This record gives sequence, C-alpha cells and structure tokens, in this order.
Amino acid sequence: QVQLVESGGGLVQAGGSLRLSCAASGRTFRTYAMGWFRQAPGKEREFVAAISPSGGRTYYADSVKGRFTISRDNAKNTVYLQMNSLKPEDTAVYYCAADVHGLGGTARERYDYWGQGTPVTVSS
Repeated sequence: QVQLVESGGGLVQAGGSLRLSCAASGRTFRTYAMGWFRQAPGKEREFVAAISPSGGRTYYADSVKGRFTISRDNAKNTVYLQMNSLKPEDTAVYYCAADVHGLGGTARERYDYWGQGTPVTVSS
C-alpha cells in the first residue's frame, strides 16, 4: 500500500506561481513512475505531467508545456510540480499518482495509487 499526500495548493492570481508537493510512503519510491493529474469542476480528470523513476524522463500535456515543471527527490520520497504563468483555466483539483510498475505515462489507468488532491484556484 502506498500513501500519497499532496500539499501546496491555494489561490493565486493569473500570472502567478505555485509549487505542489506530493509525499509518498514506502521504501521503494525510487522505483515508481509518478504523475500529476487535474480535474476541473464538471470535467474529466486529465493528465498534466509525469516523471520516470530516475527522473531522467518527463512528459507534459500540451496545455502546460513550457509553464509547468515536474521533478522528484527520491531521497525525500517526494515529487513536485512547479507551476508558473498560471492561467484561470488551470483551476482544478490536482492529484498525485504512483505507478509501482515504473511505467507511468499519460494514461490514468496505468497508475495504482492516488492522493486525495489539492485545490488550485487561479483568479483573473
């Protein structure tokens, strides 16, 4: 069982920045692929970013490419999402997810464990 706890969400003005964190339990975090997804009211949960177990490969949704950066610290069992140049359309609940098989990617179905989510609101 892997527990994921997100933090760092909040209210920010358009153009501002936030850094989300996701702390994971377990001794084998370094073998997990990690992802960030988001869900806006009335919409499906969508892929935002993913990172390979070593951190050597990253993937982004087109809508956030160039503005968001995913990173991880395997010594701290933590994955981050740095969000810059935020837009009102980035408003959503952001979820951290872990794929214990190390594959990750953009598909929700690949991920085995999910956090409870942290809300991000971007005002115009």
